[in-house]
Amino acid sequence: MRDARAKLLDHALSLPGAWLDHPWGEDVAKIGKKVFVFFGIDGPELGLGVKLPRSLLFARTQPFVKRFGYGLDASGWVAARFAKGDDVPLQLLREWIEESYEAVAPKKRVAASAKRART
Repeated sequence: MRDARAKLLDHALSLPGAWLDHPWGEDVAKIGKKVFVFFGIDGPELGLGVKLPRSLLFARTQPFVKRFGYGLDASGWVAARFAKGDDVPLQLLREWIEESYEAVAPKKRVAASAKRART
């Protein structure tokens, strides 16, 4: 799980302007002052929270997706949770991280990210 977490965290931090913060003692990826991925506390299980304006309905059908809570469900946030030994769909989670980034980041950052992906 730690390897998958590290790969997803690295992916999130590779997006233009993304940086790592530690509010509440947890790891989060931010753009400016806004969180676009919650990674929680490093441990034997993997969890992450993302905002999915396009993929929300599909995401909620996945067995590893849970309610995010804290009132963020209504805003399109979901929590993906994986126990030790679970298969982790890394490519899907990378896509969700990018979608969450696009939902939270200023438009100029999203344009820079799209340009980077085309080159």
